[in-house]
Amino acid sequence: MNIYLDIETIPSQDPSVKQKIADNITAPGQYKKAESIKEWLDANRESAAEEEWRKTSFDGGMGQICCISAAINDSEVKTFYSKDWANGEAGLIADFFSFLNESYEPSRMIPPVFVGHNVSDFDLRFVFQRAVVLGIKPPKFVPFNVRSWDKSIFDTMSEWAGYGKRVSLSKLCDVLGLDEKGSEIGEEIDGSKVWDFVRDGKIDQVASYCAGDVNRVRNIHKKMTFQTE
Repeated sequence: MNIYLDIETIPSQDPSVKQKIADNITAPGQYKKAESIKEWLDANRESAAEEEWRKTSFDGGMGQICCISAAINDSEVKTFYSKDWANGEAGLIADFFSFLNESYEPSRMIPPVFVGHNVSDFDLRFVFQRAVVLGIKPPKFVPFNVRSWDKSIFDTMSEWAGYGKRVSLSKLCDVLGLDEKGSEIGEEIDGSKVWDFVRDGKIDQVASYCAGDVNRVRNIHKKMTFQTE
């Protein structure tokens, strides 16, 4: 059984995190005098803090999951998200875990294979970290702490580019002649714009984008494993 997976993440919604980041912004090393340091901080602290805060969307200890999409084999993609995205993370993770438990019986002899793009180093790790932070117990069969070469994971990025190397999902779709645009969204979106869409009340578009990536990953996986229709 293949479980196709993709998540979308946003920066920390804890005001104290953002404040701590702002308080810890320092001027570049070439500024030595107290006056020049103050001038730099007055001019740049806010923008520098915003840039650092946005990076927490890559940190499972501080960032949040706003959307999870998954599909079992050739079934329809199931997407978990909340209109109340700032407070709905625990619920969507719990719902995702329930979906996994309902879809797979651990007594089966063959464990499921989790398939995604950078799924071993990002998606699964981020889900694990958020589950720990929020105290949500995951299914035992989810391979959170294994490398991409483990048979319980098929990571389309490392399978194509090699361990430790990168290739974007969009580029891989283009190389393989697969749809990479996600025309179902109606607006151009990529991972770097997820927070802007969520902030602007477009969580539905983010959910559609996330589901589209699961479909694209599934098509890539079939292509890479020489499956025919």
